[in-house]
Amino acid sequence: MANKAYKFRLYPTNEQEQLLLKTFGCVRFVYNKMLTERKEIYEQFEEDKEVLRQQKLPTPAKYKKEFEWLKEVDSLALANAQLNLQKAYANFFAGRAKFPKFKSRKAKQSYTTNRVNGNIQLLASQIKLPKLGIVKLKLHREIPAHAVIKSCTISRSAAGKYHISILTEVEFTPVKKEIKEIIGLDFAMNGLYVESEQGETANYPRFYRQTQQQLANAQRILSRRTKGSSRYETQRIKVASLHEQVANQRKDFLHKTSRRLVTRYDCVVIEDLNMKGMSQALRFGKSVADNGWGMFTTFLHYKLGEQGKRLVKINKWFPSTKTCSSCGHIKEMPLSERTFSCACGFVSDRDWNAAINIKNEGCLMLGLS
Repeated sequence: MANKAYKFRLYPTNEQEQLLLKTFGCVRFVYNKMLTERKEIYEQFEEDKEVLRQQKLPTPAKYKKEFEWLKEVDSLALANAQLNLQKAYANFFAGRAKFPKFKSRKAKQSYTTNRVNGNIQLLASQIKLPKLGIVKLKLHREIPAHAVIKSCTISRSAAGKYHISILTEVEFTPVKKEIKEIIGLDFAMNGLYVESEQGETANYPRFYRQTQQQLANAQRILSRRTKGSSRYETQRIKVASLHEQVANQRKDFLHKTSRRLVTRYDCVVIEDLNMKGMSQALRFGKSVADNGWGMFTTFLHYKLGEQGKRLVKINKWFPSTKTCSSCGHIKEMPLSERTFSCACGFVSDRDWNAAINIKNEGCLMLGLS
């Protein structure tokens, strides 16, 4: 069995929107209340980790007696807030994360509810949800009939748009495919990547750079508005909508580009890069973030996995740029030098040469050469 999520645009009525906003607030309130109590216990038994692990979280039902308005929202959403806090504490004690933080109303607003006794039902262009009833949604893609709905996460973007992510469980038995077609990709600041076969780039449009001036103008107007006024809120939504547009354009491009590669090749080889470190060390923060390389590799990974194909990551310290793909000689290559010239007579674009080396290294790891 495997889990797969489907995200759709949600169109609640005014009454439903008010209940959604109330649910977001109640989930945040319960999470912060439980965190406050756990924080007091942590400060009391900070030295004794074993006692801390044995401490049980209070349940949302405890607060319903004092705060009766919590009964107006979905109880499963409050229960999931408790589970999220438990997971945050487990990650903290395991050393995988920092101490849990309080939730802010300025952060992303969302809540998760589970399917129990048919309380969630997907219709033609509507969905039945606990407490909300029938809500209209844009079903732009079909969910397989054999997929079992497990839970739903409702979220509200900064621009005020509502989305629902439907988590399903499906039977999944991928058949491993024989690797016949393989390609190497070298990260490129301008075009996302350079591929090893023809030296072509993805021709990434750099959506953020295209919208940067428009964003600057909108944010300048926002800075002159009085915070809390209706004109401020209107302008804030305009700025948020521009950011959302750039994010959607980037995601759409990366989905389509990764799909083309997955359809054509049985294996994709890339470098295991530290993009955050690269953006800070080279001062290319905006360019690196605009490319969305991390999101692109995530898309490649799950799309290849669905078809029984492979994504291979080679060591980030492998000298792909400094190595001649023809004779194997290694030479220094400063960032300003864009053409790779070797004593053996091989001349190539530096990124294309690196992509060929990445492919060759991937073939060695797979035992194909």
